[in-house]
Amino acid sequence: MALFPPRQDSVMPEPTPGPAVAPGTATSPLSRDDLSRAALLADRIRSRFASTLVGQEDLREALLATMTASGHILIESVPGLAKTTAAQTLASSVSGSFKRVQCTPDLMPSDLVGTQVFDFSRQSFSTQLGPIHANFVLLDEINRSNAKTQSAMLEAMAEGATTIGGQRYPLPQPFMVIATQNPIEEEGTYNLPEAQMDRFMIKAVMTYPTAGQETQMLQMLTSRGTDMARTDSQGQLSLDDVSFLRIAARRVHVADPIMAYAVDLAATSRGAGSRPIQGLASRVRLGASPRASIALVRIGQAHALLSGRDYVIPEDLKGFAHQVLRHRILLTFEALADGVTSDQVIDTILETVPAP
Repeated sequence: MALFPPRQDSVMPEPTPGPAVAPGTATSPLSRDDLSRAALLADRIRSRFASTLVGQEDLREALLATMTASGHILIESVPGLAKTTAAQTLASSVSGSFKRVQCTPDLMPSDLVGTQVFDFSRQSFSTQLGPIHANFVLLDEINRSNAKTQSAMLEAMAEGATTIGGQRYPLPQPFMVIATQNPIEEEGTYNLPEAQMDRFMIKAVMTYPTAGQETQMLQMLTSRGTDMARTDSQGQLSLDDVSFLRIAARRVHVADPIMAYAVDLAATSRGAGSRPIQGLASRVRLGASPRASIALVRIGQAHALLSGRDYVIPEDLKGFAHQVLRHRILLTFEALADGVTSDQVIDTILETVPAP
């Protein structure tokens, strides 16, 4: 339901054509073989999800697209909706290293990034790397960690490296953070600062399964005889496969009107854009930054590749607009008091901004 009446008095400006790209460069068109390989790799991951997770197709595609787009993902839901299972399934689909960190208020930065230990036999310090030094890192209940530990997480996510004893240690590549948080508990939690929230490419919100899906889940558990998901190496992707997906996604063509559409969506959330929304300032305290338009384009490229296309269409951006923008739009106190959600604001933005 739209929260604001859309205006019809302005027109989206015509984008200027960009420079031509010579063939053979990093942004050269994808071949049929590249598209076929990407589709095959995506299907292998989806088949593993089918054996461990019932329903939650949106979360599966969000995880897959975020990995392909070289981003990080924040998953929010009430307990018991398989957040951890989904993260472990994605990590087990790739042969890279995986670490799980259960965040608590007493978790220190050294517990995450590592520390220096004095070796008496050598009379020198040795560095022990922490669990953040892995290809896939699950930060379970990230909002339970204190501010100092969250700053260490922010450095790893933003810089791709950590600092231990004044020395910089690069993180293994590919690197992806999958964080979860519980929205209903307040005691013993620390809200993530806006700077750290903005580092997550998308924020996925899980919902309850339907009665049929819940029945199917119980049938799956009873048939395999264990509550633990399988972790066998059959059908796993290699780290080279993940690198291929990430490089191929950057080569997906993005037309100038698509770029202008992504910019317009982000700008409209800030009260600007080609069709400013009247009364937005009373609902939105802070809109999405340019990092949101970058995330929209990157996710659009990844979703297009995983869909078997070498070009981005407006639906690629629309399908992930809520997940990209919902944690980047800060509402006013009046909007919160009236029960307005960021998803409702995004609905209005999508209805107002014309798609190319």
